[in-house]
Amino acid sequence: MKKEIITTLNAPAPIGPYNQAVKVGNTLYISGQIPLIPTSMELLSGTIKEETQLVMDHLQAILEAAGMTFGHVVKSTIFLDDMNNFGEVNQIYGAFFDNETAPARETVAVKTLPKSVRVEISMIAVK
Repeated sequence: MKKEIITTLNAPAPIGPYNQAVKVGNTLYISGQIPLIPTSMELLSGTIKEETQLVMDHLQAILEAAGMTFGHVVKSTIFLDDMNNFGEVNQIYGAFFDNETAPARETVAVKTLPKSVRVEISMIAVK
């Protein structure tokens, strides 16, 4: 098994012992992304929609660094600190996919997330 580490300056640098993404063969595993501003590593203090948009922008940058698009995503996991934000998060997330070819997904409410953010999203993509 050969692992290729995928990184981009257009997404936040890891804040622990992990990488932005790891590619094995044709499969890309993207670590959970939170609304950190890559250049300053400060949290975006905005609406849940703005925070979700930033997370999706990070995921797009990582996919592009691996030569992929959202069309290659086969699985997503969304973590929310409050399920009441589901509708607004889903609205932003859904704009990146066609309903007919959208990936498998689960959305989970959790007690807390890293840096006490409100949303974190991870993905798996296959080319």
